[in-house]
Amino acid sequence: MLKIYLAGPDVFEPDAIKKGAALKELCREYGFEGLFPLDNAVADHDTPYNTAKAIREANIKLLESSDIVMANLNPFRGVEPDSGTVYEVGYAAALNKKVYGYAADRRTMIERIRDTQKLAADATLCKDGMIIEDFGLSHNLMLLDVVVADDAKAALAYIQANIL
Repeated sequence: MLKIYLAGPDVFEPDAIKKGAALKELCREYGFEGLFPLDNAVADHDTPYNTAKAIREANIKLLESSDIVMANLNPFRGVEPDSGTVYEVGYAAALNKKVYGYAADRRTMIERIRDTQKLAADATLCKDGMIIEDFGLSHNLMLLDVVVADDAKAALAYIQANIL
């Protein structure tokens, strides 16, 4: 059974354990074993830094043990995906793992930023004065071809159809 590392900000949900269990059950329904970051039992260490380091190392080890990474790339605390999730996507890609993502809002990045920041319909700069990339993609070009579905269930169906 192929193992799927479930990357995403779901670990920050108030009911993260329940959310992870639901994602893992969904994986089972599609014939995969889900690996959720909170499956790791990491004890508190002497400092917050050392605790964070232990969590990071445990998550990387779990990701490395997977065959596939499925990433929740929905916006997190803004317009962009969670930075930790994007790190995991890049790490997995560097290991030549198959990476698939999902995001409910598939509008182009420029559309989402214009809407979120209440910009003019023809604006090319965000509120910080930076150019908004406009390649007709829903996410940064480095995530090209990663976003394959609107939600986890659809992503798993896509993975099942294209991997098995």
